[in-house]
Amino acid sequence: MASIRDCALAASYDPTMGGQHVTTAFLDMRSNEASVFQSLLKPDDSYDVNGVYWGETSIGQRIKFVRKVDTAEAKREFGSIWSMIKKEPLSPLKYYFRHMIIPGAGLLLEGYVLFSIGNIKPLLQATFPSCWSTNMTCDSTWVQAVDYLEICGIIVGQVLVGVIGDWLGRRWGLIQDATIMFVGLLMLTAAWGVTQNGWVICYAWVLFFYSIGVGGEYPMTAMSGMENAVGSGKVSTKDDRLHRGRNVTSAFLMQGMRSAFKQLARAKKKASVTGYDTKSLKLTFTHFGPRLLATAGAWYANDVFFYGNKLFQSEFVSVLLPGNESVVVGWLYNLLGVGVSLVGYYLASLLIDNKLYGRKWMMIVGFLLDFILFVVPAFNYYHYSHVSAVKAFQAMYFLSSFFNQFGPNSVTFIAAAEVFPTPIRATAHGFSAAVGKLGALTAAILYNYIDTQTKFYIVPWFGLVGALLTWLFLPDTTGLDLKEQERRWTFIRDGRENEYCGVAIHPRHLSLWERWRGVGKNYNAERDYEQRVEEMRCEWELS
Repeated sequence: MASIRDCALAASYDPTMGGQHVTTAFLDMRSNEASVFQSLLKPDDSYDVNGVYWGETSIGQRIKFVRKVDTAEAKREFGSIWSMIKKEPLSPLKYYFRHMIIPGAGLLLEGYVLFSIGNIKPLLQATFPSCWSTNMTCDSTWVQAVDYLEICGIIVGQVLVGVIGDWLGRRWGLIQDATIMFVGLLMLTAAWGVTQNGWVICYAWVLFFYSIGVGGEYPMTAMSGMENAVGSGKVSTKDDRLHRGRNVTSAFLMQGMRSAFKQLARAKKKASVTGYDTKSLKLTFTHFGPRLLATAGAWYANDVFFYGNKLFQSEFVSVLLPGNESVVVGWLYNLLGVGVSLVGYYLASLLIDNKLYGRKWMMIVGFLLDFILFVVPAFNYYHYSHVSAVKAFQAMYFLSSFFNQFGPNSVTFIAAAEVFPTPIRATAHGFSAAVGKLGALTAAILYNYIDTQTKFYIVPWFGLVGALLTWLFLPDTTGLDLKEQERRWTFIRDGRENEYCGVAIHPRHLSLWERWRGVGKNYNAERDYEQRVEEMRCEWELS
């Protein structure tokens, strides 16, 4: 098969000057050329046999196409696993440990410390009641500040490290992040005070410092995993299109640094930018402002649910177990809740890349079901908190944890990374995550001043708002090649937005707001194919 460069040369050759033999050879080369471009620009996991993009097909054809692609990919993956098992029975476990457990160790550590507060708080209240319960020996403001300063530190880290990641690079952001967390852990271990109140003050500020590193984990791990999934080559991979969401969520995606660093460096080089790309930041607000509203607003709504549940889970468990005074029994119920959440999380990893369901619907359904599961007990609280109906209350509580994971808590992390261009991706992700933590801060402050029933009155509406923001302003990037999105961004940055006509503005990958504004009016599959062919010719000629 002729190379693309050969095809490009052939395209400029006049077949009329060489007689019938030359004309036949030329036509053969043109046929080979078409075959090459067809396989490169219309891969069989995104286009059907007629070269039609999967998002343009009817619902029946789409179901058949997705089922065919997913079945073939599942067979390939199971075949690979079986080959690994035959070669070495424990090799799949080693692969999982090496590619998911170890890369996610940083997130595992920060999550352990972060959510230990909800489990340690009842123990501290039982062990030091004069400090943590009655506040006779400790200032109640500082006791409550343990929760507040933790969240404030996360917000600072998300914004600070997000900007550093786009300014100095992903690698430096991760190095700084790891350094802060390491020093913070040493400080947490060595925290002390002359009095109990002194220890609480020391613990609160050390937790704030450590939480800066925790916050930085969000944009940095998201960027690393997202851009590593795309890869460092010029041609995007099939694995990115089919498994980007799973790769991201499986270990909260800290999947290596080299490719991510190269992608950012390449984007800056292409735009002739050194340092922070302020032009891209301004253009992002101009063109993708509603997307930022969706990612930040939905994350805020989600964290009111998620962190409110985790930070004050002891209060919720006390409703599920009236009269229980055992810390251990409360921990066991918390453990059960964690198990339910993990089931939702792994199910989300399996379905987040499914083109028939995908990110957006997973998020909307999760928000709506959380809304329902909180509204029902809110307006019949005394019935469900009674011993005769407490089992139904438990079921609703645990199902809300399941659908929070099998929904917004998994999707917000990846959506805030992949709907924005590379030059400001870490900044946008960090900002969205920081606004999300304002939701956690809202819950941390609010829950200290209202009773449990009032919490159930207030919280459901954040789920409804989150669903509406997602439906209106968030595009569905399931199945969209991120390379194509970067290609669209090149047109925008060059002031040629109206010339772009590719699948990144296909209605399937635009929000309801963007479709209403006519963003996808220039979509033209045939014209886009011709543009991409010429772009590839130019790239090869310049290489």
